[in-house]
Amino acid sequence: MPLRPALSLVLPALNEAENLALALPGALAQLSLLCEDFEIIVVDDGSADDTAGVVRAAAASDPRVRLVQHPRNRGYGSALRSGFAAARLERVAFTDADLQFDLAELGPLLDLSAWHDVVIGYRAQRQDPWNRRLNAWAWGQLVNRTFDLSVRDVNCAFKVFRRDLLQNVPLRSEGAFVNTELLAQLRARGASIREVPVTHRPRLRGEQTGAKPRVVLRAFVELAGLYGDLRAQEDRGSARAGLRAALSR
Repeated sequence: MPLRPALSLVLPALNEAENLALALPGALAQLSLLCEDFEIIVVDDGSADDTAGVVRAAAASDPRVRLVQHPRNRGYGSALRSGFAAARLERVAFTDADLQFDLAELGPLLDLSAWHDVVIGYRAQRQDPWNRRLNAWAWGQLVNRTFDLSVRDVNCAFKVFRRDLLQNVPLRSEGAFVNTELLAQLRARGASIREVPVTHRPRLRGEQTGAKPRVVLRAFVELAGLYGDLRAQEDRGSARAGLRAALSR
């Protein structure tokens, strides 16, 4: 087994009982091959089905599975933030509970995390309808230009981070914008980002929520807020630099 860092895997879940019944045994088996030490944190974001019950049953037989539960649906970003806060180990990864990614492919990302602060996947052949692919391309163009990023697939739910970096990033996003907020905040702090291609599978069970109008509108509102925050930080940094230069004369 390669010597890899201990891993906290975060799985945000909304009404994913059927998928989790398959995903959790598979994740336990796969991570046992990849890491000597790991934990799986499932964040039940106010599900109306038996998502929490499936996770509790898995945790009863293997304590490496942990449940974090929201009493009501708060959004994808909020679920990830709760998972990050609960993570205990050296590296933190997240993916979705809908079985669209192959956890075996976490191995190369973990290996690269020895040299890069953030390692993210991009879907080499995205298995989504054409309209979702078009929307994703347009969104990627917008956020890359707005936040000086150069990322092929900003919303790909297959990412690995150093936990100490995540602890210092003040995330506020409640929804799907959290992917952009994470990368923009880390990029502004000088973090190195590496991308690698990953396999993407079609969703076979459950419902996708990322394209709902309410979710899209929230993402644009949060984009504007983050842009203003980062510009204000830059202005404060420039003012402090100018004051230091004036005092040193």
